[in-house]
Amino acid sequence: MEATTLIALPIVLALEPQAGAAPRASLGRDEADELAALVATDLQALLPQVAQARLVLAGALFDPVELLRPGFPVWATLEELGRRVPRAGVAQVVAFGSHEGHMPALPLEPSPQFADGPMRLLPLSLLAPETLAEELAEQVEVQLVGRGEAGARTADWLIRTLGVQLEHARYLSRNDLMALTCVQYEHVNLAPLWSLLEAALLTPNRAEEVLSARGLALRYEGGRVLAQSPAAWLAAQAGDPAQCAHDFAGIVFELRQYAALLDAHALPLRLQSAPEGDGDSGWLLETVAAADPVCDAPRLYAHEAPGLGVVAVTAAQHGAGGRPHVLAHGYPLQPRALGPLLAALAERHGCAAELQAPGRIVLDAQGRLAAPAMPLH
Repeated sequence: MEATTLIALPIVLALEPQAGAAPRASLGRDEADELAALVATDLQALLPQVAQARLVLAGALFDPVELLRPGFPVWATLEELGRRVPRAGVAQVVAFGSHEGHMPALPLEPSPQFADGPMRLLPLSLLAPETLAEELAEQVEVQLVGRGEAGARTADWLIRTLGVQLEHARYLSRNDLMALTCVQYEHVNLAPLWSLLEAALLTPNRAEEVLSARGLALRYEGGRVLAQSPAAWLAAQAGDPAQCAHDFAGIVFELRQYAALLDAHALPLRLQSAPEGDGDSGWLLETVAAADPVCDAPRLYAHEAPGLGVVAVTAAQHGAGGRPHVLAHGYPLQPRALGPLLAALAERHGCAAELQAPGRIVLDAQGRLAAPAMPLH
């Protein structure tokens, strides 16, 4: 088997704990070995050709967002470790569990951030000889989706070992997992997000453009997602200023949803107006104009919306007649990001990190995001 090319066929054992139950994040080495033997029995009953492949299992429980990341790093690491095992023979079962609280490689360590998700996934991989891989891959897609419930012994072992009741325990191909995730995102009106993620996962060298449900333009290219600036989106709108301000808040809310999920899937988000930087996972920043030496010192102004708090921050100077000269807009995408965003704006524009709060979203006469005019005395 070692002399032939091995093709990796990624699978998961998907567990759905009862509501409120949180299984532990990993299995010890001996536990992983026991589970792998049970899994091998299950899979060979469904797919007899599995006996000719090497089964590799990671004794760790992940959220779907941790597995569906560009390059599929969990599976890639699992497969790399599985290929290294110098065992002879063809019917092999290899398991990797934790030792002293740590898995053998960092990508196999589940994040506590996602530990409370409704579905926990144990990644597996079948390393099949090239002559068998195509036929086995077809059977994986056909058999698991229809008959992939874990065996009774496996389910009982999981319940006893993890200490939680399970609603379901079933095997899925990676394609099944992606289809399930697609449906979940479509259900919450985030189908365009899935289009971006699917491109990053399956065709990373091809660009993909979408419009969000509210009309924000987004583009995947070069391993990142570029979003239309909310201020640019606002400038293209027409109509009642109060409605435009309300819609702008909705666009920022939607961008926050996208940002949280893209970050969970390890896809960087930037603005189309600042593709090379000016942001991190919690905030985005765009430059509008250079400072005017004739105007006064810059100040920072908050744009606030009911239920959302500060949706944007504008850095602006004031010139003749108290008219604002806008320098930059920043967008806090997480509550904790407002402080770092203010610090970044203050450093860039040489002003205090103090926020002026008009208590609303401020638009100029053309309906663009702006700062309040300075009252004249």
